[in-house]
Amino acid sequence: MITPPRIAGVQPIIRGYRPSDLDALYDICIRTADAGADLSGRFGDDRLIGDIYAAPYVTLEPDVARILDDGDGNAIGYILGTADTPEFVRRYETEWLPQLGDRYRDDDDPRDQSLLKLLRWPQRMLMPELAEYPAHLHIDLLPQARGHGEGRALMTSFLRGLHAAGVERVHLSMAPANTGARAFYDRLGFTEIPMPPGRGGLYLGRSTEI
Repeated sequence: MITPPRIAGVQPIIRGYRPSDLDALYDICIRTADAGADLSGRFGDDRLIGDIYAAPYVTLEPDVARILDDGDGNAIGYILGTADTPEFVRRYETEWLPQLGDRYRDDDDPRDQSLLKLLRWPQRMLMPELAEYPAHLHIDLLPQARGHGEGRALMTSFLRGLHAAGVERVHLSMAPANTGARAFYDRLGFTEIPMPPGRGGLYLGRSTEI
């Protein structure tokens, strides 16, 4: 396990994912979904965004995930992802979506419609421009876990795991308006991946070698 710097007198650690972390991951996902800010209560179901960006990763590839633990067993941040995006998309369609069953319906809260489209469209992750960056990731930390080096420590642990598995490059997507996140990724050596007009969002990539 990696021991990041202290947060307010406690000693956080980076560890692997445990099934008991799942509810905390849903909570972190919704509480950081608005460029790091809280989106709780903005949708008909607060768990929907976690069913897109958190739960499928720890369900399908739990060994890839890294959890930031507050030192008392509680998850306060995470980095989740996949080592192989095309294979992840295949399993998302054949394993993850069937697990959801009829949890979400088209006549649910109208605030959920844009997210439901994303939930049911995993092919959006497959772009030819990303072929040289087969892995991808999502990283989120609660406010109290930011600004002390924990994000860098999480990323380092995640990249080392990918590199040890033989994965050479990784990518991520982000909102261009999230300038704080962009500065963070720039410091970690991510660079912009050129995309044709109209793709939406910003894509960054880097080698997994530390």
